[in-house]
Amino acid sequence: MKTFIQKVIYKLYYYFKRYIRQREILFYKNDACLDEGTIIAATGKIANNREKKAIKIGSKTILNGELVTFKHGGEIIIGDCCYIGPNTRIWSAKKITIGNRVLIAHNVNIFDQNSHPMDSKERHLDQMHIMEKGFQDFVDLNEKEIIIKDDAWIGFNATILKGVTIGKGAIIGACTLITQDVPDFAVVIGNPAKIIKYTT
Repeated sequence: MKTFIQKVIYKLYYYFKRYIRQREILFYKNDACLDEGTIIAATGKIANNREKKAIKIGSKTILNGELVTFKHGGEIIIGDCCYIGPNTRIWSAKKITIGNRVLIAHNVNIFDQNSHPMDSKERHLDQMHIMEKGFQDFVDLNEKEIIIKDDAWIGFNATILKGVTIGKGAIIGACTLITQDVPDFAVVIGNPAKIIKYTT
């Protein structure tokens, strides 16, 4: 059984953690446009390197993952009633639009750019700049917009690369690599991704 002092310490620790979490959520509200009922969970993180309106999250959405915009560009729009799992990374230098009721599992990567320049010299300069000063103001990452439509489900460890559209109600299987558009209600798996069936 817990002693009285252990109970007091536990209670103080609980209130301290709750206070810190509330401060973090207030910080994120200053960093993004969040609708009522949006929850930034303990593992959730927003790193918006642009103006506040570059990241918009709809109502009743739960963010356990990480949203990042680059300094030279990037926009992330997430609809209502979505779920984004722990360790999922959504990084934008162009635009990523996620519809309503989209489920994104844990450890998913969604990138609308190459992360670094293709030229080796430029890539080294970009790496050094990030390590010393953060993202560059101007850099070519060959960005292309990503669209994920309503009711899609992205399985754990999936990777979605630049320039693709994932259709309404589509299901992306675990560990699948998406480099091409996925039709509405298609179920795709594998690397390269293959359609195995359609749902309704």
